[in-house]
Amino acid sequence: MSEVFCDLAKGKCKPCEGGIPPLTSLEIEALLTKLDTHWTVVAGRLRRNFSFDDHYITMTFVNAVAWVSHQQGHHPDLTVGWNTCQVEYITHAIDGLSESDFICAAKIDALFNL
Repeated sequence: MSEVFCDLAKGKCKPCEGGIPPLTSLEIEALLTKLDTHWTVVAGRLRRNFSFDDHYITMTFVNAVAWVSHQQGHHPDLTVGWNTCQVEYITHAIDGLSESDFICAAKIDALFNL
């Protein structure tokens, strides 16, 4: 793993085409401390559930996540409901978590806290 950013939200995702190992459980634990406490690791995926007041705000958030994801070239799986959005990251090329998953999660935290 490269040097861990003090502020992950200022990091930039690095393309991953495989050939590197996924983060270890110790690396994951260290990076989780830099995210909002609502992020968890479930079945090898970095996950957070977001709740909103209505569908319009939910969809605004989803579109903002899509924009951030496009800018970073690293895309989450999204599950969208009327006033909820579940965001899940995994680096498919390595079938595990990478630093890029945590960088994007931190950017989503910053977006949610605007």
